[in-house]
Amino acid sequence: MQLLNKYLPLVRNVATRMAMGFPRSVELTDLINTGAIGLVEAFRNFDPDRGVKFETYAVPRIRGAILDELRALDWVPRSTRAKSREIDRALVVLENQLGRQPEKAELAKELKITMPELHHALDDVSCTNILSLDEIIYPEDDNRQVPRIETIYDHSVLSVLGEIEKGELHSYLVTAIDNLSEQEKLVIGLYYFEELTLKEIGEVMIISESRVSQIHTRAVKKLRGMVKERFALTA
Repeated sequence: MQLLNKYLPLVRNVATRMAMGFPRSVELTDLINTGAIGLVEAFRNFDPDRGVKFETYAVPRIRGAILDELRALDWVPRSTRAKSREIDRALVVLENQLGRQPEKAELAKELKITMPELHHALDDVSCTNILSLDEIIYPEDDNRQVPRIETIYDHSVLSVLGEIEKGELHSYLVTAIDNLSEQEKLVIGLYYFEELTLKEIGEVMIISESRVSQIHTRAVKKLRGMVKERFALTA
């Protein structure tokens, strides 16, 4: 019981950060209670001989317990999920056409709706996804992909654990990129580090823009899969 009380603030920290991406109907208290189940599982399976700090081992277990519970609840109406899929399809079409993330005005035009209607739709579908702080995303008005955790700021709290997690993710991404094919590495490097558009990359590589888009999509999926596998199985 003393150990449980000692690490309950860790559960609260994880649950509070995850709650930022959930609908208001999801109570923080429920997330903390569910996360405590993951903490108990971590106590049960932790092996100190592996040379890993308990906090590092416990965080994925806590996060996983919360996500499993929320997925089981599935509070989202079918109409909202259908709207989410429609927006996702439009984003893919526009990215292939433009070679970059579309502006909101361009997305509204593709969907044949007004800007207020788009904002309302985006608010509705924001609750359809359970967000992971480790997920690689595009920040608004930025063509670079970064971990979602880097876009969340809380100046009132300094989390040493959060800094450790970011450092681990950055280090692993370097290793993960090395596992890509030479062609995929080149596309990732030109797109995210040289900040070229898909069209410009096609000109450099002497291939079509659509082919660059395919390579980019495949590489990002590989990286996302490797990151998810690494941090889901981290001990």
